[in-house]
Amino acid sequence: MQTFRYGSREIDHLKRRDKKLGRAIDEIGMIEREVQPDLFTALVASVAGQQISAKAAETVWARMEERFTSITPAAIAAATAEEIQQCGMSMRKAAYIRGIGDAVAGGELDLAGLASLPDDAVIERLTALRGVGVWTAEMLLIFSMQRPDVVSFSDFAIRRGMMRLYGRTELDRAAFDRYRKRYAPYGSVASLYLWEISHR
Repeated sequence: MQTFRYGSREIDHLKRRDKKLGRAIDEIGMIEREVQPDLFTALVASVAGQQISAKAAETVWARMEERFTSITPAAIAAATAEEIQQCGMSMRKAAYIRGIGDAVAGGELDLAGLASLPDDAVIERLTALRGVGVWTAEMLLIFSMQRPDVVSFSDFAIRRGMMRLYGRTELDRAAFDRYRKRYAPYGSVASLYLWEISHR
């Protein structure tokens, strides 16, 4: 299992920039969050798991792996939406996944080429795919591409973590952006801790 890479450089920076976050980091310790370095697998899994529980998503994914053995662009593009749906998802999701397979297998989307693009451009390319929103693209930036500075306003748990950390009852975009700028250029590590804080 690969986990998100970070260490003392990121932690020391965040502790210097934000004392409250620093105290939370000391209390929580190092966080191991699994990453999926294969971007196509991560993309298909994220769409398959949208709006269902983690347990249901695991079941769907196990069926996908059993049905397709190797989840590659060519294998998904060669399947019908009905075959994908039989893994336990809606026809809409199955069509989205089939479309992603088509886009990558047909060269419309160059996943390898995303590595050289800035975060905003990666989000733009990924959200051009049906079924992929900004939040999904941001999660792929963190948990597949391991980009260092992603803090998602679209993520309710991130916002809840911020509100708990700073003792706020509400959080508008301006306040969110102020905190996000403090964390730069290691916002992704801050995100790991905000998720943890949100569940406490």
